[in-house]
Amino acid sequence: MMEHQQPDMPENANNAPATVLRVDNWDALKDHASTVRHEVFVIEQEVPPELEMDEMDAQCVHAVAYDAQHRPIATGRLLPDGHIGRMAVRKSARGTGIGGLVLQRLIQAARARGDTEVVLSAQVHAMGFYARYGFVAEGDVYMDAGIAHRTMSLQLA
Repeated sequence: MMEHQQPDMPENANNAPATVLRVDNWDALKDHASTVRHEVFVIEQEVPPELEMDEMDAQCVHAVAYDAQHRPIATGRLLPDGHIGRMAVRKSARGTGIGGLVLQRLIQAARARGDTEVVLSAQVHAMGFYARYGFVAEGDVYMDAGIAHRTMSLQLA
């Protein structure tokens, strides 16, 4: 697929060490992506495991960020229809800018394949994060897996 590995510094990394971010398919990244997602969604947010994992993973572009010790610390995915989802950052890496780096890479992947828009289902508490990257809220708040969400979109130039 599209194995990309490169060191990056998140924009507001609080002097964090260089991070490696990989963008690839599910087969290449599933072990690390699912580790982060399980910790954040299933353990922290108590999302049932059967709702967190789905058949769409195999069709998505995935991004996983690693810390200086090569541990997976953040992930997200880009679906074939231009939706970004399963954005998750481990507690230890929150506030370092790594979530924004993952988001920007997924947006870049969408642009590269010719998408004109990306859409996501933001947890309400995270809407400010997505707004900082240009996403605009649409519609009403709704519940998904017992968590309040709102649709947000970004037009790609």
